[in-house]
Amino acid sequence: MVVARSVVLFVLAALFEIGGAWLVWQGVREQRGWVWVGVGVIALGLYGFVATLQPDGEFGRILAAYGGVFVAGSIAWGMVADGYRPSRWDVVGAVICLVGMAVIMYAPRGD
Repeated sequence: MVVARSVVLFVLAALFEIGGAWLVWQGVREQRGWVWVGVGVIALGLYGFVATLQPDGEFGRILAAYGGVFVAGSIAWGMVADGYRPSRWDVVGAVICLVGMAVIMYAPRGD
């Protein structure tokens, strides 16, 4: 149950961070306006909050593991939101990142 909760929190954090960054990008680069930027900044703040809800208390471990989720989530976001078509190497790289995330977060520890 702890792993399932952790995975859900990683996915939620990814939606807030990637979505927030995308909204800021749209507001500035695509000139959609400051409302988009403001909503993006709020989403980025929510990402920071959601990360604190992880059951593991080690900040460095959480952020390092989240990096793998961010890589895979960013590729998925680009596919859905922008029509990005990843190469097979993009997909392989994302899978490697997710495997690394799983090792960092969920490998048995003797401590």
